[in-house]
Amino acid sequence: MPQPWSENRPFASEEDRTQCRAMIRTGSRSFYAASLLLPPSYRDPAYALYAFCRLSDDAVDECEASCMEAVAHLRDRLDRVYQGDPVDSPVDRAFADMVRAYDMPRELPEALLEGFEWDVSARRYETISDVRAYSARVAATVGAMMSVLLGARRPQVLARACDLGVAMQLSNIARDVGEDARNGRLYLPRQWMREAGLDPDAWLQNPTYSPALACVVARVLGEAKRLYERAATGVAGLPSGCRPAIHGARLIYSAIGDDVAANGFDSVSRRAFVPARKKLALLGQATIDAVLYQTVHPAPALPETSFLVDAAALEPNIWVGARVPPPMKPSFGERLVWAVDLCMQVEERRRQA
Repeated sequence: MPQPWSENRPFASEEDRTQCRAMIRTGSRSFYAASLLLPPSYRDPAYALYAFCRLSDDAVDECEASCMEAVAHLRDRLDRVYQGDPVDSPVDRAFADMVRAYDMPRELPEALLEGFEWDVSARRYETISDVRAYSARVAATVGAMMSVLLGARRPQVLARACDLGVAMQLSNIARDVGEDARNGRLYLPRQWMREAGLDPDAWLQNPTYSPALACVVARVLGEAKRLYERAATGVAGLPSGCRPAIHGARLIYSAIGDDVAANGFDSVSRRAFVPARKKLALLGQATIDAVLYQTVHPAPALPETSFLVDAAALEPNIWVGARVPPPMKPSFGERLVWAVDLCMQVEERRRQA
């Protein structure tokens, strides 16, 4: 068993942690907005987690030579993290601290890298189950890791965290249909496209919006909505001070799908987004209504995410987070001040752009 946090010398410096925060603030605004509702002691470990995921995603997206080599390099870096010898990088050092402090099962980040490997191998997604399997790797892994970080490791809680991750990825897929197609990628279920009268390969050569495509996008968002509703109950299994942040992330990502729907399910000619003021309103709503959920939905994990739950589950919850300084619970007003500050900065950057 790892030693308590206080008995291990951290790999990361305060400057390393600052760089992780900055990386997320500019690279994942929706997560950063929701993270402001986390108790302070959980934020830096969460930023380290998301910074490692972002670094890995960027390394694959921006590879100029062999992308499979990029994935192999990421696996080498992960090896060194779990060996306690991270490479000389702020993200790797901060991620290594998080892994050690929270007993993070290696199967979870390994599955994330497998998802990136699926991307570079141009894998085809025939059914909605295939799409969920991809989403399990590139998104539900993050939900499972956040659940471990928060000490919420009961199987049902992890299952709902994975539901949330898959739902978020389905929202991303629905939002990015046009952008992905212009990059030669297709994540919509090919079976659903054929049922709507579309030839997936022909459409990929000339991606255009049509009522038939809108039907497929609507079906994807319908699946996301089902999972969002079930995932919402998972906050009942989290530490009370952490519930608004996770509920806020759910509301913000769900709003992406709402914007796609409001535009006639056309995500080819326009990319959906959630305005800063809307995010602020959703964060306020999350802070208020996260307490409404008292019972976690008892449904088992999706078949496509059950391997993640099996890797991380402990019964009952083990509050591993107790190794770090106990979380402070900011007031409702303090949380909204942070959110207002963020949203104002986002709006200012948008105006300057």
